[in-house]
Amino acid sequence: MVDARAAHLLKTLIERYVADGQPVGSRALSRQSGLDLSPATVRNVMADLEEMGFIASPHTSAGRVPTPRGYRFFVDTLMVVKPLEPTEINRIEGELAGERPQKLVASAANLMSQLTHFAGVVMTPRREGGFRHLEFLRLSDRRVLVIIVTHEGDVQNRILHTDRAYSQAQLTEASNYFNQQFAGQPFARIRERLASELARLRDDIGALMTAAVEAGEDVAAGGENVVVAGERNLLTADDLASNVTRLRKLFDLFEERSSLLHLLDVSQRAQGVQIYIGGESGLTPLDEMSVVTAPYEVNGRVVGTLGVIGPTRMAYERVIPIVELTSKLLSSALAQQLADE
Repeated sequence: MVDARAAHLLKTLIERYVADGQPVGSRALSRQSGLDLSPATVRNVMADLEEMGFIASPHTSAGRVPTPRGYRFFVDTLMVVKPLEPTEINRIEGELAGERPQKLVASAANLMSQLTHFAGVVMTPRREGGFRHLEFLRLSDRRVLVIIVTHEGDVQNRILHTDRAYSQAQLTEASNYFNQQFAGQPFARIRERLASELARLRDDIGALMTAAVEAGEDVAAGGENVVVAGERNLLTADDLASNVTRLRKLFDLFEERSSLLHLLDVSQRAQGVQIYIGGESGLTPLDEMSVVTAPYEVNGRVVGTLGVIGPTRMAYERVIPIVELTSKLLSSALAQQLADE
């Protein structure tokens, strides 16, 4: 248990460390806390906080620095979120308006990066997984090209390896049936309908339908991506710049992105702002960093996640409202863009 005095000193220590990046000593803490405590008393309280795992003493300094557990206690219990300046609110509102979805996503990532001086990340809107038009073309006896036109107008091609040969006439019949019965529906719904209709479909056409659904779901899944902006800001972050190995792993994460996408996907299922401090993210390259995320939605349906990645020594009370407001305004902008189409 942390009493009020210890909590106040911990809050002061974290705020001072976030501000200047230097370990905080008992004498400085006794002056800056606003409490009438001697340095000796402060040292005793700091020893208790260190024993509880909230602060630690670097080998090169007599001062203390927060641990991930200390930051977690601060964020959950002690932090007071600072409202954004009107100029910042106006800037976010101005940049997240009147653009196409992909442009809006890129603008959101850039804004979060510029306002926090860390890396901004946005998972692009999850596709419904449906299609506007589908066509089968014969390539050889057992190879069929399926052309899928998505709701967004993207054209995707997949090659199907079939168990039997199809004539082009059969493939045209299958294309017509698929478009008449399923165009505009999510592939998950198409799979459900096919399960009940396969019994009355001819075996040859039924197998082709199932293969097409699998290809369509693959196209929809491939549409998910992560936009990253401002990752170079992390090269100058005091807590990161001196550790080349950590930076290399971090940039590998940005480059490869599948693990980062998984973290954002998990965040998408949660309510509101989520904060991952240090190892809480489960990603080794981020075990000494923090991630602040929030889902965004269109017409009440969550379609993606956005957030900020930076060192654990970040001003959480400032980063959180930036992420939260960006998610709300991106949601509104995407809904408006959809309504205008």
